[in-house]
Amino acid sequence: MDLVEVAGIPRSTYYYWEKRLDQADKYGQVKETIKIIYHEHKGRYGYRRVAKELRKHGYSHDPKTINRLMNEMGLKCMVRMKKYRSYKGNVGKIAPNVLQRDFNADKMNQKWVTDVTEFHLFGEKRYLSPVLDLCNGEIIAYKVMNRPVYQLVSDMLDEAIKRIQPEDKVILHSDQGWHYQMKKYQKTLQEHQITQSMSRKGNCLDNAVMENFFGLLKSELLYLQEFESMAHFEKELEEYIRYYNYKRMKAKLKDLSPVEYRTQVLEVA
Repeated sequence: MDLVEVAGIPRSTYYYWEKRLDQADKYGQVKETIKIIYHEHKGRYGYRRVAKELRKHGYSHDPKTINRLMNEMGLKCMVRMKKYRSYKGNVGKIAPNVLQRDFNADKMNQKWVTDVTEFHLFGEKRYLSPVLDLCNGEIIAYKVMNRPVYQLVSDMLDEAIKRIQPEDKVILHSDQGWHYQMKKYQKTLQEHQITQSMSRKGNCLDNAVMENFFGLLKSELLYLQEFESMAHFEKELEEYIRYYNYKRMKAKLKDLSPVEYRTQVLEVA
């Protein structure tokens, strides 16, 4: 305190800042544990998962507190997958919501859903455009590109159309993204007698099954795999979609994979 008196600092000011510094340090051990968890998972965990891991170490802080601490430490989840916001207003014709959240289909090529999602890794971006058959949840076609150009969707659509049989009457549901408003896209649908359906603007629940698939990608691929490069990620993404189609059981499908259900149940019926 001699130095405080020499410096002419009021005792109340000294004790105030001493108390503030002590408070700042109360998260010292938590921050060290956060750092260990973050690097153990190669930056793939965001604050919610870090908060869950912290509970295993005896810390029960609110996720919002962990988010604040991680921001202060400059630690952010390095893997990003987000819905690609392709809505740009009315650039073409908007289709009605024919699907009306009826996600049940009793045969293949009856109801399809599609969407685009964005991956951001290693300072690069990739866009995934899949189409899912609501009968068995199978990804029947997809395209990955480094830019969200129209070809991303058109190539996916061309591949999916190969599945259609002469007697099929398909409904293809999407959001109101500009790709799906393009005359070329809508003309292709008409040529193959595919009924177009669109979600209401800003209502992700209208395409909940596709959103759920993207959620699985996030939890079962991005958070569980380590990627050395974008090329490595693309290879793992391809392998995951094959695993999802051929091996991953679904309770809704009597614990069969989408392809097993299609070959063992639908084709026998």
